Amino acid sequence: MSLFRDLPVIWQTVILLSLSNVFMTFAWYSHLKHLNDKPWWIAALISWGIALFEYLIQVPANRLGNTEMSLAQLKILQEVITLVIFVPFVVYYMNQPLKLDYLWAALCILGAVYFVFRS
Repeated sequence: MSLFRDLPVIWQTVILLSLSNVFMTFAWYSHLKHLNDKPWWIAALISWGIALFEYLIQVPANRLGNTEMSLAQLKILQEVITLVIFVPFVVYYMNQPLKLDYLWAALCILGAVYFVFRS
């Protein structure tokens, strides 16, 4: 990705995985808000269409990240990004309340980050 060439690989990976995660979150969950009155297969086709964009970004992001990070580090990084994207999505887009459990989940994931990246 030439736009990010001057950034360290980890930040390039974070940016690309964050963008892919936005698509993933919408593919997986937005049909619950907008397509509840449609048959499941219509929601699935629309979700697959959105997920295509997620994969077009996620695959290069993981290949890039794997040049400097282990597979475990990439997975934990993705989980952190998922939580960072998912919580605002749930609160602002899906209009669900913010829960203290999200904080506890974040602390658990931060523990995972510590153990995976400490070496």
